[in-house]
Order: sequence, then structure tokens, then C-alpha cells
Amino acid sequence: MMVKKKLIIVFIGILLIVQVNGQSVDYTIKIDDNLRAEQIKDMKFGMFICWSFSTFYGSEWTPTLDKDATYFKATGCVTDQWCKVARDAGMGYILFLSKHHDGFCLWDTKTTDKKVTNSPLGIDVIAKLRKSCDKYGIKLALYFSEGDWNWPGAADGKGWGAGVGKNPDMKKAQLEELCTQYGPIEFFWMDHAVGDGGLSHKETVEFIHQFQPNCFVGFNHGEAEGRLSLRERGKPGEIGDASTTKYNKDAEANYKEYLVAEFTYPILPKHEGGADWFYSLPKHDNLCKSPEDLYKDYLGAVKYRNIFSIDVGPDYEGKIRDIDVKTLLKVGKYISGDEN
Repeated sequence: MMVKKKLIIVFIGILLIVQVNGQSVDYTIKIDDNLRAEQIKDMKFGMFICWSFSTFYGSEWTPTLDKDATYFKATGCVTDQWCKVARDAGMGYILFLSKHHDGFCLWDTKTTDKKVTNSPLGIDVIAKLRKSCDKYGIKLALYFSEGDWNWPGAADGKGWGAGVGKNPDMKKAQLEELCTQYGPIEFFWMDHAVGDGGLSHKETVEFIHQFQPNCFVGFNHGEAEGRLSLRERGKPGEIGDASTTKYNKDAEANYKEYLVAEFTYPILPKHEGGADWFYSLPKHDNLCKSPEDLYKDYLGAVKYRNIFSIDVGPDYEGKIRDIDVKTLLKVGKYISGDEN
């Protein structure tokens, strides 16, 4: 009887780890940073998904103080499509926008009424995405705007130079929800465009690690901190090469703690009007970078052991554009060797 009881306890423990984390690694137990870095590097290629107020505003930054949750007018949320395309394109992860500078939260937060569950869509998008990621074998990372325009001191619709919104307690509360309610988060992509929200980058990393000690954290500019170098609108290259990034050159060249480098840019080429990172405008529905260019940067990521997050913006129906699907699937064929 004693043997049977021990076997049952071990078996249940394994099941709990698999069910909670989607894999056999327990993310609540700290592992060596260098080993963790290799696990992140092995993801290689992922899909960055930007979906928020700006999807409907027609511009990159959406002033927010005159808008409530009903401004987010999505009629659908096809997370299975996102994850299936990611899997078929040879991707290892999805990097999802949890909150942009507008402060609109894409999860069922308790910190604000400006959240997706109060929108006409009425669902917790991150919860739905987590289920789809697990279904298709895709890992999850999160983008998070450190501050937002709803917080005291911020200048609505403007960057940190015009005013920095601070609400460190709310920032902590939001990050705690994201770290404790949605399973393992591979990394956080922190956007410093409207400041650090009143919590320094060092404090931010330490706070996240209370809940997920193996989650890497990166910042696109501001105080250099964390183990992850972020190269917004960047390119592949060795860690320490300042030419690989547009906004974070000083940190890339001088900060010595980075263990992994990530680079990202929009799948949309240069165009007039509309957004870049979010869904743009219907008139741009046939604009897309070539699969050959994306594959070239994928090969660069593999060469330098970077990770490459190509950005797409779901449309009003919560679907990835047809042109993006076609392009990414072609990249997947190049990666798998099915197409020369």
C-alpha cells in the first residue's frame, strides 16, 4: 500500500506540471540563467501580435482618455488561426500585446474597467490564446507597456518626454495577474515609450521573478536591465553589436548582462497612412514583406542564436490577414525544406 501511495503522488505531481505549464518543466523552480537562455534561443522564430484600440483608430498611437472599453470593436477572436499559422510557419512562440499605451487590457484584469471583457467582444483574449497555444504546441510571451496614458502625470497620446504616468502599485498588480493566471510566460517585452510606470526596470525584473523566476525580461529602451536584449525594428547579430537595433544602441553596446537577443519589425512594408504594428487600413490589405526577406532574417537569427519576432496585426474580425497567412506559410516551407 505504501508503494502504491508514493506512485500515485508522483504521478499526480507530473500531471500537475504538464497541465499547468504545458510541458515537463516546472516554471516555479529557478534554473540556471544560461540554461534558460539556451531554451529561449531554441524558440528561434515567433509571431508578434498587436491588437488593441489602434486596430480601429487607423494610427499607431491612440489617445485614450475619451475612450472606454467599447472602443475595441472586434467581432471575433480567432486564436486557433493565429496558433495554427504560427505552428505551420515553423514558429516556436507567440508574443502577444497584453496592454498598449492606451491602457486597454486584453485580459480580464481587476485593476481597471478599460479591459477586453467590458468590450463588445466580452472575452479574456489572453486566456483564450493560452488554450490555443497549448493546443498547437506554441509557447507564450507577452508585450506590456510599462506605463500608460490613464496614469497620473502622463500626456495623453504622447511619449515619455511629454509626461510620465506613474502608478507603480497598478503596474505591479497587472504584472502579478499576468504572471499567475496564464501559465508560463517565456519572456516579457517591456515598452518604455511612456516611461517605467513608477517602477524601475530593476524593480520590475525582481517583481516578475517572484512569480516566474525563469521568465526573461527585456526593455526596448530606458534603464538597461534584465537578460534579454530587445531590438525594436532591428536585425540579427551578435550581442553587443549596436548596429542591430534602432532605439537601444547604448544598452546593446555597453550593458554586459544580456544572454539572449530578440529582434522584431512589422510584416507591413513602408506605406502612407494607417498603422505599422497594428492592422493598418483595408486599402493596405495586399501589402506585405516578402517571404524571402523574412526567411533571410530567420537564417540570421539561427546563425547568431537570436530570436526573431515578426509582427502581424489581426483585423476587425480577429483574424490574421490572408496575405500574412500566405507569406508566413511560405516561410514555413522554406524552414522545413519543402520549398527551395
